Amino acid sequence: MFLIGLFAVLSRFRSQMTAAGFSIGGMDHPICPVMLGDARLASAMAEDMLQRGIYVIGFSFPVVPKGKARIRVQISASHSDQDINRCVRAFLEVGRKHGVIP
Repeated sequence: MFLIGLFAVLSRFRSQMTAAGFSIGGMDHPICPVMLGDARLASAMAEDMLQRGIYVIGFSFPVVPKGKARIRVQISASHSDQDINRCVRAFLEVGRKHGVIP
């Protein structure tokens, strides 16, 4: 039952983020990297997400290869649909602010 709930939440997050225009790395894993490419952008967006009550981490070189900066989002089976919706809404707002999505 735990895995079914986890995969449902993962699918919800990934599909909503992809539909919004974000590139999400990996497949079927609780760690969902939002691929941005630019280190400063990843850091600034992660900071803006925190200001909205969403704790995510920006990763850049040397943790990941140059040009592969990302925001690490970790999804849990304990996240509700409302949690996922709130997170996606915050990404939409922050992504538009930084010109990542239209």
